[in-house]
Amino acid sequence: MATLKIIVASTRPGRAGLPLGEWAREQAVAHGGFSKVEVIDLAEVNLPFMDEPNHPRLRQYTKRHTHEWSAAVDEADAFVFVTPEYNHGYNAVLKNALDYLHQEWQYKPVGLVSYGGVAAGTRAAQQLKQVLTALKLTPVYEAVAIPFVHQFIDEEGTVVANDNMITSAKAMFDELARQTEALRPLREGALSA
Repeated sequence: MATLKIIVASTRPGRAGLPLGEWAREQAVAHGGFSKVEVIDLAEVNLPFMDEPNHPRLRQYTKRHTHEWSAAVDEADAFVFVTPEYNHGYNAVLKNALDYLHQEWQYKPVGLVSYGGVAAGTRAAQQLKQVLTALKLTPVYEAVAIPFVHQFIDEEGTVVANDNMITSAKAMFDELARQTEALRPLREGALSA
């Protein structure tokens, strides 16, 4: 079985991302396709804007925060990014977190949980896919896109999902599990190279 890391991209106070990340974790655990499921909150990771002197492909990191981030990403076999849409794009904190590393991302599938207003974060997801493929991540087609996100979060900050969200999440985790296994030989080959 495989390790899934769910990365919460938003760091904004009062954000919807954290309850959505927890909801995605619950859905992944219930799915059963992964032996370990963990939420990583980029607000807690708190990476400064890129401060490494060497290109990430060299893996010659000089900062403790980069070594810790590298280890967290390296351990994963697959990801879900929970991303808001800011001005028709994804947020700078997520871009920075992606750019810190290189090889650690390679040959791993990614599911997207996007959210926002009327567009449900889909414009952010489309932009994000360009960057993901440049890092040799494999975004799966199946995704969860949540419009008018605050209607799905109750007063206690808990996600109250509708049937469409639940069905979309199941389809996304089905495909993530399949692609995680399909890409395993490439990940193992990259490690031995």
